[in-house]
Formats: sequence, structure tokens, C-alpha cells
Amino acid sequence: MRRISILYLILVCVLLFTVITGCAHDTVQSKDNSVFRVMELSAGELIEPALGVQSTAARIAAGGANDFAFRLSAALATDIGADNFVCSPFSVWLPLAALVNATDARNRAELLAALGAAGISEADLNTAASRMLYDLTRQGALQFAAEQNMQSYDPLKIANAIFVDNNVTLKREFAQTFLDYYRGSSINVDFSSNEAVDAVNKWASDNTDGLITEIINEFDPRTAAAIANAIYFSDRWVWEFNPGNTKEGMFHSPTGDKSAFFMLREGDNQVYYEDERVQAMPLRFKTGGGLYIILPKDGDATGLLSSMTSEYFNEIQNDSIVASGKLLLPRFSIESGVMELGGVLTSLGVPLFSEAAAPLTGGLIEEHMPVWISKIVQKALIKVDENGTTAAAVTVIPDDGAAMPEPTEPFELICNRPFVFVLYSHTYDGGNQVLFTGVVNNP
Repeated sequence: MRRISILYLILVCVLLFTVITGCAHDTVQSKDNSVFRVMELSAGELIEPALGVQSTAARIAAGGANDFAFRLSAALATDIGADNFVCSPFSVWLPLAALVNATDARNRAELLAALGAAGISEADLNTAASRMLYDLTRQGALQFAAEQNMQSYDPLKIANAIFVDNNVTLKREFAQTFLDYYRGSSINVDFSSNEAVDAVNKWASDNTDGLITEIINEFDPRTAAAIANAIYFSDRWVWEFNPGNTKEGMFHSPTGDKSAFFMLREGDNQVYYEDERVQAMPLRFKTGGGLYIILPKDGDATGLLSSMTSEYFNEIQNDSIVASGKLLLPRFSIESGVMELGGVLTSLGVPLFSEAAAPLTGGLIEEHMPVWISKIVQKALIKVDENGTTAAAVTVIPDDGAAMPEPTEPFELICNRPFVFVLYSHTYDGGNQVLFTGVVNNP
């Protein structure tokens, strides 16, 4: 029996704004087609928010997740320079929220605070996560499928899994909570062989429709477990761009002018925001939610994301108006490298990376061995074109119907210089939930 154990947190995110379908799998196969054992548990139903009965704890958790999203994005954006950038903060937040159930009492309050969930219990956080997942993965999709007489439509898939070494025993209570509230599978692998690498990479590929196929190339031989989250999103715009209007033009990037293909949207009844810092507007999806395009007037998109807060994002949404105007937006596709997030998360107050404290000891596996997170990595991808958006991420480890005032003159939002994007979907408790953020410096 190994005397020390470490945990990997693996995050895989893919966002595609086109119609691409994929399926997630509950079993994982290696290259030689051997099947890794999945713990057999029966899942409870996700919790459906009751209309008119908003959960205070779920509202706090959802708001905290958005606050975490912008704090993480701001911290990561400080190092991108003139490069493009994409990440999925929600793909980080969700498995960390699940790990609250395995964290020792000394570190649990600190982890809850880092996640923006201070003052609520782990049970309340589990309930909040279940309500969020119900809305994010079912609400808009079911309504759209019914309207279109489709059997099903799944634009957003969120999958969680924990891979556990064959020599240790995952606590059944954690496994059941992970399944019931986070839809997380528990899978046994051999971390001393390359089959564990194959299993995680195969799982990532299966849950991002093959867009992200390699997130891990090796594991530390001391690894006891790897917890993974994958987000795959693919949907069409409510108001699609006409490809016949797409024209080539110049994009003024930080490293010089570059050729890009600009999509045109022009007309009435567009949601629009402007202040002394930015111009912004959301591009809505057929199943709800959308992609906010935020153009800084000073041309510094990296600086804007580095200073972005959930409060300012709420201000942009709440103070928007209905406008007539013109949007020019370049087609773009961004794929991040494998980002190591441990240092940034430690700076944000996540207390799970200390070998000395070993904060997951006793809560995750039955054996009496120190357990902590050794590494957390994420890889993300986003593609935007005339039809819609596709996005994906893997991590190991206002549309409220209110009337808006009409503007006095038409707007022009010309995105021929760096801009920020925020992809969101709607939840009953927390409103628009941030799933992806990024910067386009070179489309």
C-alpha cells in the first residue's frame, strides 16, 4: 500500500457554435478495448427548481460561481499578453464544489469561501449544484426540442468522473453524492500503467465529441485518483448571420494588422450596452443563453478581462437597451494549450494543494493516507461562425422580459480590434451563469 496519495483535477472544455452532436459514455475503454470498471450506483433525479420558489442558498452559490468565474479569468488573463485566450471557469468550479464533500473540516470553510459559497453548508451547495445542472442541461433544450418536434436536443453536455486507483477504495458516500448531485461517474483504473492515461483521454474525447483527445500524457505514480469535468456546448444563433454578407477585412491586433472574415448583423430590436469603457451586446442561442461580445474602447481586451467583475457583467446586462444598429464580428476559433491552474487557484484561496495539510485525507478514500491535489489542468476550445458557436472544455481536477428604453440613434459595434467574450446559460436561481470567458486578440 502506498503511504501517500495525490489527486489530479482534469478539466476539458469545448465550445462550438455550430450544430454538432455527440454523446457521453458511462464506460471507458483503453486502446486495446478493455473496459475499466465503473462503480455501480443508482442515481437520484436532479433537483428541478419549482417556479416561484427560489432557493436562497442556490442563489448564493450561483452568484458565487459567477464571481469565481471572473476572479479566475482575471488572474489567468494577466499572463496572456497578445495571445488569444479561452477558459471555462465553470468547469473548474463544479468539481471543486464536489470536493467540498471530501475536504476536512479545517479547510472546508476556506474552500467554500473561495468558491463564493461562504455561509452555506455542503448539503446546500450540493442542492444548488443539482438545481444548476438541471437548468443548464435540460430546461432550454427540452423546450426547444418540443417546439421543433424533435425527440431530443442537447446543446450543452456537462460530465463529471472520478478515476480511482485499483489499490484504493473510494468512499461510497462521496461516490453517491458525486453521482446524485454532480452526475459524476466513479471509475477504477491502474495509475501505474499507461491505461490510466488512455482512460482519461478517451473519456475526454467521448465527452467533447472528439474535439479534445489528449489532456494528460502521464500520471505521478503516487496518484490515488483523478477527478475530471468536461463541458461540451454547441448551439445555433437565434438570429443567424447571412454568410453572403461575410467580407474580408483588417483586424487591428496587438501585433499588427491581420486579415479576418467579418460577419454582419444589421437591424432593429438588438440588445445593446455602451458606457465610457465598452460597447457590448449578446448574441442569443436558440435554447437560451448566449455569447456576450464586449469591445473595450481603449483596445485593451486583456486589460478589460483582467479587471472584469461579476458586478460589472451584471451592470452590462441590466442596463442594456433595445437598439437599432450594426455589428461586425470576425469569425474566430481558439484552442488553448493545457493550462496548469494550481498556482492561480491557490492565490484565489483554494486550500487543496498543500501536501503538508493534505486536506482531502479521510474524506475521499477509505485508506488512511494523506490526500491532496497535486495538479489541476484545463484545455479549452471555442469556434464561432455564422451559424452559431461550439465550445468545449475539460478540467482534470439580462433576459428577464423587462422593457428597455429605445436609444435615440443607431449604434455601430465594429469588432476590428481585440474584444472579450463571455458565454453564458440561464438558471432559475442565479440568472445568467457564466460558462466560458475569453479574449480575441487575433481571430
